[in-house]
Amino acid sequence: MKIIVDADASPVKSEVIEVANEFGLGVLLVMSYAHFSAEQYPSFVETVYVDSESEAADYKVMQLANAGDLIITQDYGLASLVLSKGCSAMHHKGFLYTHENIDRLLTSRYLNQQARKSGQRFKGPKPFTGEEREIFREKLVRIVKEAVE
Repeated sequence: MKIIVDADASPVKSEVIEVANEFGLGVLLVMSYAHFSAEQYPSFVETVYVDSESEAADYKVMQLANAGDLIITQDYGLASLVLSKGCSAMHHKGFLYTHENIDRLLTSRYLNQQARKSGQRFKGPKPFTGEEREIFREKLVRIVKEAVE
C-alpha cells in the first residue's frame, strides 16, 4: 500500500507524511508545476510534477494508483475513478469515499455546477481548521492500521 496525494490544494500533506512514516509506507505527492516547491521531503516521499493543464494531476494519479492504495483527494470525480481501480479514497475533511456515497457526491457536484452556471452565487469553502486537521489525522491512522494489519 502506498498513499497518493492529489497535492495541488491539499492542506494535509504534512499529516499524510507523518502517518506514512509511522507505518513505513511510501507517499506520492502529485502536483502541477505551478505548485513547484523546493521543500525537501523524507526519502519515502516522492514528488511527481505534471503540466498545469486541467485534470493532468488526476490522470497521473490514475496512472500511478494500484489496487489497495489510498488516495487523498478533494476531487469527487477522481475519487470515483480510483474506487473503480480497487483503491481507497479519502477527503481531507476525513471522510472516505465509498461505492455507497460517490453517486450522491457526484450528483451534488453536478447540481452545484448547474446552479453556478445559472448565476447563483455560493460562498467558498470555510477555512480548514486545526480541529479538522486532527480529525483527518485520527481517521487516517485508523484507515492505515486496518489496511496494514
